[in-house]
Amino acid sequence: MSPQPSCKSPAECPAIIPVFPLPGALLLPRGQMPLNIFEPRYLAMVDDALRSERIIGMIQPDAEGGGAPLSPRLYRVGCAGRISQFAETGDGRYLISLTGISRFRVESELAVTTPYRRCQVSYDSFAQDFEARAGEEAVDREGVLRALRNFIEANELQVDWAGIEEAPNEALVNALCMMSPFGVREKQAMLEAPDLKTRAEVLVAVTEMELVRASGAEPTLQ
Repeated sequence: MSPQPSCKSPAECPAIIPVFPLPGALLLPRGQMPLNIFEPRYLAMVDDALRSERIIGMIQPDAEGGGAPLSPRLYRVGCAGRISQFAETGDGRYLISLTGISRFRVESELAVTTPYRRCQVSYDSFAQDFEARAGEEAVDREGVLRALRNFIEANELQVDWAGIEEAPNEALVNALCMMSPFGVREKQAMLEAPDLKTRAEVLVAVTEMELVRASGAEPTLQ
């Protein structure tokens, strides 16, 4: 794929983008999301994106918001990503990777003739997303690592601790949020957190609640 500059400010990002509703899928700025594309409507979406800005909006459907089964209502906030890797398989699937650019707010959904959905969006509320590592100094890194360590021990997981220790705060927090096994509401809360510090706090709180739930203990009021 030929190199192409990515958006560097809200004004440089397209106002109308295709959206990929996928529950539990969390993309964050500068994060990497691999996707296995096989449905015809999303194959068409990738084809069209490759012919234009290569930007796709990841967004979660709101199961409680109503809408038709094939066209559920969407949450109002998603994250735009640029197709940074692309491969085609022998059985007609696409293997792509999206690199997160910025969160967006849905202003309206368009009436379309394409098989996939498209929305008019605004990035203005998330200008900080374009600044790499913004707010890192405010993150309680030790608190994040402590919650991660407890979760790993409780679930008997193996992790690359050397890589975790070396990761900057933004990469650490965003990667842990994206990879976390939590539900749609929890992922949306992480996405909509106003800054990196708050996102880390949401991650820690959700992790601690999950550990309490898994242990069968009664939660205590602080």
